[in-house]
Amino acid sequence: MKDLAAFVQEHLADDTAKLILSRAKWPEIDMDLAVACIESRRKLKNKVQDWYCRPELIFPARLSAEQCSSSATATYKARFAVSIGGEGFKIADLTGGLGVDSWYFSKFASQVLYNEMQESLCVAAKHNFKSLSSENISVTNNKIEPESENLQKILTDFQPDIVFMDPARRSETGKKVFLIEDCSPDVLTLRSDIFSHCRHILLKLSPMADITMACTRLGSTCREVHVVAYGGECKELLIWMDKEWSGEYEVKAVELPADYPTSDEYSFTFKPAEEKTAAVRFAVPEASGYLFEPGKAMMKSGCFNLISERLGLAKLGVSTHYYIIGDADKASALKPLGKVYEIIGCQPLDKRSIKSVGKEYPHAEVTARNIPMESDALRKKLGVTSGDDAHIFGLKSDKSGNLLLVTNRY
Repeated sequence: MKDLAAFVQEHLADDTAKLILSRAKWPEIDMDLAVACIESRRKLKNKVQDWYCRPELIFPARLSAEQCSSSATATYKARFAVSIGGEGFKIADLTGGLGVDSWYFSKFASQVLYNEMQESLCVAAKHNFKSLSSENISVTNNKIEPESENLQKILTDFQPDIVFMDPARRSETGKKVFLIEDCSPDVLTLRSDIFSHCRHILLKLSPMADITMACTRLGSTCREVHVVAYGGECKELLIWMDKEWSGEYEVKAVELPADYPTSDEYSFTFKPAEEKTAAVRFAVPEASGYLFEPGKAMMKSGCFNLISERLGLAKLGVSTHYYIIGDADKASALKPLGKVYEIIGCQPLDKRSIKSVGKEYPHAEVTARNIPMESDALRKKLGVTSGDDAHIFGLKSDKSGNLLLVTNRY
């Protein structure tokens, strides 16, 4: 592996297609593996720095590096697992992949079982965990299927407190799938087998998954849903299933700061029934106020009415998920949960305002929401190019019609 590691480091910036075509120059190197490692390392550079800076680690599948958790989201999952299983918990990761989640689990768990169906990933995981001195992780290579003897043996022998799964969201032909039963392994049919061996299942789903549909299909054992956002994107849904739970599930919208875990996460927790009954107040923006755009986790979680009720903010419209903040202190306090803008101008959205605003702020960012045109169309009408003069919003207000707001990032 030393020769491979040296080769990968030396050619990290090279064109991998040219390396493949020139493989005859390096007969001692497994060029397919080398290229997979190079391309994977590029993916890991800004995701898992602790692994990127270790040249001896091997990564046989670029797709696994593309789909793996980042250090921030993997750390959050590991901390979540501690809250579920308690200190010294044992966790079985049945869909090990590149092994990032298993490795972060190992920092908090007494024992981790990494299982993966692809043999090449298992071989790499064994090598990598040994290089990382992760002695509390055991590696197995088994296919996970309903009523499988392999699954029964794994769980009987290991006796986990928690089973973690991140089902593959692609079919055998490589097509993306979204329904839980179409992912592999199929959690819906595995639930009873797993619950016969342990109390808790921690499930990672795509951020595109519908929360209500997923929890309805998974059943009454769904206890918590964590919607995790990092770097301005919603990264994943984490569903905690508890065999002994039968109440309403709770949703937690989580925004991880850029320096997480050095700084703590920010969160907004609620139950779906609370959102349905929340009182909403509507108002028109004023030039002296502030505009709040909820972060990706809050938007995905669907707590639109509760934002108004709990945080004391007026909403622009039923389907316009922007909120008005009256004072600077509250505006500062809400920054960790989304984006805050200082409103410097507000007028009806018409030809006259579009012309005057476009002329006054020729270099501005533009966002259109809930009006009969997309952001690009509004930008063209304004005649502006991207820049930092201002951020111009075209938004629908239920009280006063379509508005053109000129703002600065606060």
